[in-house]
Amino acid sequence: MKRSVRPVAFATAVLVAVLSYPDARMRAAGSRTSASRAARLDVTLRAVLDDQAPPPQRVIIRVRSGSRPALRDSLTSHGDQILGEHESIDALTAVVHGEDLAALADNDAVLSVSSDAIVRPHGLLGGVLGVVGGPVGGVVHVLGQVVGLVLLDNGADTSGPVVAPVVLRQTLGVDNSNLAGRGVGVAIIDSGLEMSAEFQYRLTRFYDFTNGRAVVASPSDEYGHGTHVAGTIGASGSSTYAYRGLAPKVTFVVLKVLDKTGAGYTSDVIRAIDFAVANRSNLGIDIINLSLGHPILEPAATDPLVQAVERASKAGVIVVAAAGNYGKNPTTGQVGYAGITSPGNAPSAITAGSVKIQNTVTRGDDRIADYSSSGPSWYDAFVKPDIVSPGHNIVAVAAKNGYLYQTYPQLKADDPNYMILSGTSMATAVTTGSVALLLEANRSANNYPYHPSLTPNAVKAILQYTAVGIHDDAGIEYDPLRKGAGSLNAKGAIDLGRAIDTSRPTGSWWLTTSPYHWTTIGGETLTWNQAIVWGSAIVWGSTIGTHETSWGTAIVWGSTNTWSSAIVWGSNIVWTNPQSWANAIVWGSDTIGQSNGTAIVWGSTNGMTAQSAAWKNLSGQTTAGSTRGQ
Repeated sequence: MKRSVRPVAFATAVLVAVLSYPDARMRAAGSRTSASRAARLDVTLRAVLDDQAPPPQRVIIRVRSGSRPALRDSLTSHGDQILGEHESIDALTAVVHGEDLAALADNDAVLSVSSDAIVRPHGLLGGVLGVVGGPVGGVVHVLGQVVGLVLLDNGADTSGPVVAPVVLRQTLGVDNSNLAGRGVGVAIIDSGLEMSAEFQYRLTRFYDFTNGRAVVASPSDEYGHGTHVAGTIGASGSSTYAYRGLAPKVTFVVLKVLDKTGAGYTSDVIRAIDFAVANRSNLGIDIINLSLGHPILEPAATDPLVQAVERASKAGVIVVAAAGNYGKNPTTGQVGYAGITSPGNAPSAITAGSVKIQNTVTRGDDRIADYSSSGPSWYDAFVKPDIVSPGHNIVAVAAKNGYLYQTYPQLKADDPNYMILSGTSMATAVTTGSVALLLEANRSANNYPYHPSLTPNAVKAILQYTAVGIHDDAGIEYDPLRKGAGSLNAKGAIDLGRAIDTSRPTGSWWLTTSPYHWTTIGGETLTWNQAIVWGSAIVWGSTIGTHETSWGTAIVWGSTNTWSSAIVWGSNIVWTNPQSWANAIVWGSDTIGQSNGTAIVWGSTNGMTAQSAAWKNLSGQTTAGSTRGQ
């Protein structure tokens, strides 16, 4: 995110040439090998080590417990600019001399040094993914018509039918439900919210983080992405009832981290997540929606944004994150693997990919959008996304004063109070709205708050277990690296959630009834996949019927666990040498994620080479006033 068009004003002292760190407590105990040094830096900062005259770097520095005061003093005395502190991860955000990264990486007190990367939304017309050349088709004015082809610089397009909100609810099986997300609170960490009757009396708090701290402010959304996300989740439909969101009774806490250009800093997102966790009880926050991200620059274990998500999950807050819009090679048009963005690679997050539902209720013509990022995640080879949800040409509330609405009039819906956006951002919002309905259903059946609410892991398991199949034009089911556990089945998840008694002890059967393992939508009977993608294994069968320790908050999703029915995908990850593949997407691969009958084969690249750098179209992108890109 960017510090609200916050210029990175480097102090004159930042021009000091040599980092001395005189404090003995902060000195390296001995020299380190270059490999060891590199391990403490993310991929962007490693490249800076080779620059002859590297510019100042905005970084997040994690240190060993008790070392933060000494690091702060050393940085300050050296003339570096301290921008903030993150007590939850023992870290500092600072602007440091580029030539001093090696000294930081050699410091025994330092655990990792990460770029304070620029974060952008994952809506296709948002942030870095602007329109190239404008529309070449018709202009949309009426729901049900087709959006004109809008070419984007990642090769994706937004052509296809506009999804009427009523069709969205029907294809999820929730149109006739009396559920509305009552008693559920959602924290939207995004570009803000333009206040209207759609959200009247349901905005609990609005905080602006774009100046490096939490500031109570009047609701605003100069960009327009956050308002669309909020509307998808829970607009009331006050203007036109047919346009209401999935959970029109949820309450919102809006944490603004993106500026008027749709950009912000990772450190601001971390602050917002930590704020939501710290205030989850008094602000009533159950879910965090993260329809944003940045390229994966390091393993999940050292990625500060991922770790913020993991802390939130352990605290009992459900985090829904976007998979990213990097599923298609802009040069060849081939669909590729390994385009997941951070924090979509967080193990415990519910990571959503995007589905085109063609404005029909039935599921047979649903397809995964070509731009929707596929797994595995870089460095860790996590199976992502976790699920795929409707996210293409979604109609929701417009921020009429925002950049998107003002710049792209072709995106206005029939009612000009609403607009149309596509991307995994929208799929994330659809997933969040569905989770709100699931929580309400489970709590209503469980005498909440006297019985506990569903944990993040349990919610993720329910969504995956009840997901249904989705296939390509040839009728072939998408592989798990494209679809995760399958296509979102909100009605099925609600039915299963109602049957779970959260008060049952661990290890016992916690289903009060045995729900049917299918859902009827649009006259079609859809069988649940009944599978849970657990890290590098697919767990089949009735596991969800038992209150497993895995569904608690103490377990990181995908960590070592014993499953009697697990199919392990193997110890080899997609690339035989992760370091050699760490900056490229595997485009057009037919050798990744293939079944040999009993397992999914990983690591068989058959001599393929990467055809395109994963993030080359992001290089040089900056926030307003910044002196460098991510």
